[in-house]
Amino acid sequence: MPGYARRGVHGQTVEALAHRVLSGALGEGATLDLAALQEELGVSLTALRESLKVLAAKGMVDARQRRGTFVRPRADWNLLDADVLRWQFQSADTAASRAAPPLLHDLDEVRGIVEPAAVRLAAERRTTADLTALEAALRDMGEAPDGAPGAVEADLAFHRALLAASHNELLERMEMVIATARAARDRLVHGPGHHPGDPVPSHRAVLDAIRDQDGEAAEAAMRALLTQAARDVALLRESAPEGRGR
Repeated sequence: MPGYARRGVHGQTVEALAHRVLSGALGEGATLDLAALQEELGVSLTALRESLKVLAAKGMVDARQRRGTFVRPRADWNLLDADVLRWQFQSADTAASRAAPPLLHDLDEVRGIVEPAAVRLAAERRTTADLTALEAALRDMGEAPDGAPGAVEADLAFHRALLAASHNELLERMEMVIATARAARDRLVHGPGHHPGDPVPSHRAVLDAIRDQDGEAAEAAMRALLTQAARDVALLRESAPEGRGR
């Protein structure tokens, strides 16, 4: 899932401001000193204001007469926005190295609700093209070395194809939420020093059930896959230094 599309000074300023908000350096309710931020970031006031408009569109900041620009409560943030998800994982990586951030637990719960239902539909509705996409992703998964970027991308491609095979537009849109978080999870789980095991058999079980149009078996295979994914994240928490990843 690509991040914020605009690069250069504007994109860098958006990223810098977002990480300050997510890290708590600019806390909820805090009024921003635009002059100080302008000097600190080395940008024009126009560039700073344009960058703040991006965060305002994501519910993270707002501006009022007499009060100025301020950080909105976290409850107002668009937490399902792909950039906001990515920024949260990046902030967690910076703060806790490879410890598993609490957001991964939320991801596991969302996946447990969405993906078993999606694969049951996929078993009923899959097309030849869907099966071809799933097979290609599974083949790439098997060929990619553990921890390599290709392994992460193959895993994302497989789960993206699963949601597409449901032929439900709203479920397909969930890919935008799940993929960003999954990419961060996969980088942690398949990173150096952690070997979660061969992912192909568990994914193959899901694909075989979909091919056989056995919705019950597909759902059971997906739940087993998700259980293993949760165990991998739990191992990260257990191996994290005390006080991190809890």
